[in-house]
Amino acid sequence: MLFVAALLPIVIYIFAVYKIDNFSLISVKNLFLQVLCGMVAALVCFGLFQLTGLILSENQSDYFNPVLEEIIKAIPLLWLATRKKIVFFIDSVICGAAVGGGFSILENLFYLLLGDGMSIGTVLFRSLEVALIHMGCSAIVAASLMLGTRLIMRSRSRLSVKKSDIVMTFSLLMAAPILHVCHNTFHFNPLMQFVLVFATMGGLLVWIYFYDVEMIHSWLDTGLDKQMNLLDSIKNGYLDDTPTGHFLESVKDAFPPEDYFDIICYVQLHVELSVASRSRVMIRESGLEQDFPLTDDAKELILSQYTEYKLLEKRLGNAARMTIAPVVKFDPAEYKALEDLRAECK
Repeated sequence: MLFVAALLPIVIYIFAVYKIDNFSLISVKNLFLQVLCGMVAALVCFGLFQLTGLILSENQSDYFNPVLEEIIKAIPLLWLATRKKIVFFIDSVICGAAVGGGFSILENLFYLLLGDGMSIGTVLFRSLEVALIHMGCSAIVAASLMLGTRLIMRSRSRLSVKKSDIVMTFSLLMAAPILHVCHNTFHFNPLMQFVLVFATMGGLLVWIYFYDVEMIHSWLDTGLDKQMNLLDSIKNGYLDDTPTGHFLESVKDAFPPEDYFDIICYVQLHVELSVASRSRVMIRESGLEQDFPLTDDAKELILSQYTEYKLLEKRLGNAARMTIAPVVKFDPAEYKALEDLRAECK
């Protein structure tokens, strides 16, 4: 009974967070992998705490240990962000919550196995409230890492970076350890503490959900319209009459004729793959993936286009790709959508 009380609420938390993903951004396999990473992080922290316990006093540990926990839990999330596996707030929150949930699962097992006769009330409190702190803080860290990666990509692509986004990135990154330290340091009525934590983390989750849904729809709708218009202008031979055509014409003299031809082909392939990948994201959100499967011919065409796209990317080199970055934007969301499409075709 104690083990059920310790683990079931965490599983429900993870499942509830996972169900907000209408876009199928995170697979079940990836979700379980992040839970496993969280359990490994808990094991690492358990070993490190044996060492820090010999050096720090109990009061100092209340400040140091939460920060160390957030750093260790952030390692798999940093890998996901830099590999562009999480590109929106929703998928970063899901992965962060999964890591925090996995951490809580193993931590609760440690307390049950090594503790001195914990009551069911204490076990439920840890599972309901402390697990929420771990999951919420990891979700905040994941969101900050995702946003930071996005800003770096925009900067490398010579796109504007808002100061407000930079402030938000650092604010989120600092918020997680501060919240965790405050939770470990300031104790008051357990029921009020749970209500406060639940309201804070729940409110943050609701805000992220609505903010991100609006951002994803903006990326899909506006971006898809622009890409469709650009693709139509390329295929119908009036690219020169578009802003993209004017830009490409302005850099034409900077490249040999054969390289400029490769650039035009590269732009066209990028647009075609972008349209296809965004369309599949919209189909998945609508729940129509099974009703509109990709045909074998469509899969073969997409894979061949992707192969040619990567060959041209390598042939052009970094200098040429940076020059045309305002046209072919190296956006993390674009990259992930394309990788998901390629995986579906395989």
